[in-house]
Amino acid sequence: MTVAIDPSGAAGSPDDEKPAQDTPPAAGVASGDDGFWVEPGADGEAGAPAPAESEVAETVVRDAREFGVYARTGGWAFALKVARSVRPGGQPAGQSPKISAKRFAELAGCSAERVMRYYKAWDKAADDGLVPHFEILVPGQEIELPDSDVWHDYYTSRSGAASERGTAIAAAAEAEGIRPTKALEVAENPTALRAAILADPATAGTARAALLDRLKEDPVLQTELARDIARTDELKKAVATESRAADRIGYVRQIAEKGQVRTPAGQTIDAPPELRAEAERHLSLIDELDDGEEAGTWATEAYDSVRELVVQAVEADPELRLKERRTKFYSGLQRATKVFEELTLDDVDNLDDLYEDDMLQRLEELQTAIGTCIATLRKAVPAQP
Repeated sequence: MTVAIDPSGAAGSPDDEKPAQDTPPAAGVASGDDGFWVEPGADGEAGAPAPAESEVAETVVRDAREFGVYARTGGWAFALKVARSVRPGGQPAGQSPKISAKRFAELAGCSAERVMRYYKAWDKAADDGLVPHFEILVPGQEIELPDSDVWHDYYTSRSGAASERGTAIAAAAEAEGIRPTKALEVAENPTALRAAILADPATAGTARAALLDRLKEDPVLQTELARDIARTDELKKAVATESRAADRIGYVRQIAEKGQVRTPAGQTIDAPPELRAEAERHLSLIDELDDGEEAGTWATEAYDSVRELVVQAVEADPELRLKERRTKFYSGLQRATKVFEELTLDDVDNLDDLYEDDMLQRLEELQTAIGTCIATLRKAVPAQP
C-alpha cells in the first residue's frame, strides 16, 4: 500500500508548515476517512495536535495503514494477497501473471503449506459467497474484505485439522461453542495439557469431567482406566471408600424413597414412619452437598443412625424378631453348608503332606457343636401322632 506525499511540504515556507486551523477530532475518534482509532494520549500530552501525515515518514504511514487494515479484517488481508497472486488449481502457467503456491512461498520466505492454508480458507469462503473466487481476482486488486470475526470459521493453523482425528476434534469444538483452532492446539500439545492439569485444580476438574463423559461411550477407555485403578494402591483404597459411602447412601435412599428396608439378617420389611422420616432427613442433608464436598462422613452418620432404628424396630416386634433370628440362622447354615461342600480330600495324593493336628482338632470341635445344635433342634420337633 503506497501513500503519496505532497512534495511541496518538503520545501515550503514556515507559514506552510503551520497546522491547519480546522478543529481536531476528539480523542478516541477516527480521524479523517482512514477509519483508524486514535488512542488518547498516545502522541504525547493530552490535547496535543497529531502531526500532519506529510510530517510522518512514508514507511511509518504505510505500516499504520496496513495495521489498520489487519485490525479490521484479520487474516483476510493476507488471504487476499494469496488469492490474487496464486494460480488456482489446474490453471497452467503462462495464462496469467499469477504464480504457483510454491513459488509464492519462496518469495514470502515461508512454507508452501502455510500459503495453502490461506488459499483453502479463501476457497471455502468463496464457496459460501463471502469473497470472490480466485479466477475473478487479478494481482494487486483491492476488494472489500469480510469482518475479522469470521476469519477463524474458515482458517485453521493446524495441518492436522484435515485428518480424521482433526475433523472429529473440530466437530467437538464446534459443539462446545469454541473455535476449532483452540481445541486442535491443545490436542497437538499434550505436554502443555499435562502441565496445566498438574498445576491447576480447575483444569484437572475439567479434564476429569471430560473423561467421565467419554467413558460412557468408550469401552476401551473404561477397561484401561479400570486397569490403572486396580494397579494403583491409593486409587484402589479411594474407590473402596467411595463405594462403601455410595452403598450406605443407597441404603438410606431406599428407605426414604421406597419405604422399605433390609434388616441385618437380610429381610426386606416396610420401614416404620419414624425410620423413614429419619432417612429422609439425612438424605436431604447429603443431597445438599456441593460436588466437591466429601460425602463419606455424612453417609456413615446417616447409615449408623437408620441402622440403629432398624434394630430397634426389629426388637420391638416379637413376630419380626422371631423371623429375624430364623432368617439369620438359615443364612449362617447356608454359608456353612456351601463351605463344607467345597471341602474335599479327593485331590490329595498324600494325606501325610496335608495332615496337621490342628485340622483334626478343629473338625472334632465342629462336629461336637453340630451334634449339640442337632440335639437342641430335635427337642423342638413336634411329637408325631
